[in-house]
Amino acid sequence: MSTALSARSSFKCIGYSSVSASERKRTETLRRRYCATKTTFSFERNQRVGDTDIHIADVTLGTMTFGKQNTEKDAHEQLNYAIKEFGVNSIDTAEMYAVPADAKTQGKTDEYIGSWLKEKDVKREEIILMTKVAGRSEMQLRGRIPGEENRLTAKQMELSVECSLERLQTDYVDVLQLHWPDRYVSLFGGVPYERTSEREDDVSFEEQAECMYRLIKSGKVRYFGTSNETTFGVCEFAALAKYKKEQSPKMQTIQNGYNLLQRIAFETDLNEACSPKNHNVSFLAYSPLAGGALTGKYLKASEPPKNSRFTLFPGYMARFNEPRLKNCLTEYQTLAEESGLTLTDLSLRFVRDRDFVCSSIIGATTMPQLEENLKAYTQPPLGKDVDDEIERIYRKYRDPAQSTKTS
Repeated sequence: MSTALSARSSFKCIGYSSVSASERKRTETLRRRYCATKTTFSFERNQRVGDTDIHIADVTLGTMTFGKQNTEKDAHEQLNYAIKEFGVNSIDTAEMYAVPADAKTQGKTDEYIGSWLKEKDVKREEIILMTKVAGRSEMQLRGRIPGEENRLTAKQMELSVECSLERLQTDYVDVLQLHWPDRYVSLFGGVPYERTSEREDDVSFEEQAECMYRLIKSGKVRYFGTSNETTFGVCEFAALAKYKKEQSPKMQTIQNGYNLLQRIAFETDLNEACSPKNHNVSFLAYSPLAGGALTGKYLKASEPPKNSRFTLFPGYMARFNEPRLKNCLTEYQTLAEESGLTLTDLSLRFVRDRDFVCSSIIGATTMPQLEENLKAYTQPPLGKDVDDEIERIYRKYRDPAQSTKTS
């Protein structure tokens, strides 16, 4: 057994809902102090997910490049390294993956994970497998109703789960997340909420929650989560779980973007709503490297690297590839260098160190990238002087990836 796996199995995880606020704070302080004295990876900050029996590590393996930029062999190599050697215990996928989405590669990510799960030395019960059902869109998704717009209706959600389980070659997923809301919301660094974009035919929160309840009762899904959700959505689902317990399961996770360039949306009212004191929804942070922008590779070269995401897929994650970000990225790059760190290391450790982040979802297209990313989670928390400088830069630029256009 690897050192990481041994440490993971021996570390006692503490569920937030079972201890007082003062004891939670004390425990977190002790964990951080312990982490600062360690030089090997041991998942000192494993956390309980919501009110579940799941305990998740600081880092989750993201897989959205499997099937597009990564072959099945690449995918298995990454899974073997992250899960078997490094001790990561959770995998994140989605029915629409690989990305950018298209009909030819949709579902490939699941298939690659599924073939890996069937390997002899893989123990499914030791892996937290999370997937997502796509929200309202015109995408052609295998298994959905031909000719119909993709929606989060009960019928379409059930079809999505059946197809995902078949591709993943498993009987259940640990967490099923709604990839984005059926209703109109401002997504992916878009403009502020516009009331003129609201629709009258939204699938109700009740229908979505009741479908989740049935899926959980069937054993195909263990727990309910969301992604790209807002404070309003979190509170609506929480109210249903409180007042209609017999039909609506509690929302346990929220998976939203969070990084040095994208902070405000979660740090304000979403953080309050998701706090263990309130609705106790665990935050899974995706894009901690802002689509690669926070690696610094786009600053170093006169032209973007040939095989980089922004070069291969023009327009994809464009919010992180805007000229207005350059000055901000340069200041973070300078801070990293002056602190003896890489920008990648600084960025990943910043997200990991936030007390409201349960786990960061990281992905890579090459093994050296994956190894560098995971190595960041073996390092102690950033020092106060570095944190203070990050806050200075943040106050200067705020969220530069957030669009300000209104037309």
